[in-house]
Amino acid sequence: MLERTLSIIKPDACRAGHMGEIISRFEREGLRIVAMRLLRLTRPQAEGFYAVHRERPFFADLVEFMTSGPVVVMVLEGENAIERNRRIMGATDPAQAAEGTLRKLFASNIQNNAVHGSDGPDTARTEVAYFFSTLDQVDWD
Repeated sequence: MLERTLSIIKPDACRAGHMGEIISRFEREGLRIVAMRLLRLTRPQAEGFYAVHRERPFFADLVEFMTSGPVVVMVLEGENAIERNRRIMGATDPAQAAEGTLRKLFASNIQNNAVHGSDGPDTARTEVAYFFSTLDQVDWD
């Protein structure tokens, strides 16, 4: 099934100069970029995006991290894009991530884990809409 999903290259990976490698990996794996933006999240933007985690003990640290530098937000499209993106990223904790996954290659710990990806179709729709209107997304066909 053709899907769209949100991907974020987080501040740690941007700072380390891994944006191009990560974007290239998505493309090599057959995911098409249909929208992309480089931005620096404000505190209210990060708090809004991660609102589902507001009551979790790591929320404040997550917001602090996500506002610490530029991020790249992208909409990826492809067959089973959500599952494929999650496989490419690897486990949230890079210590548990499979060899060759983005988090194994570029993440330093469970919080500074290089990339974010939507975890399901409903989340993907919500997350894509948080950063992009339908006018921002290219239809390649």
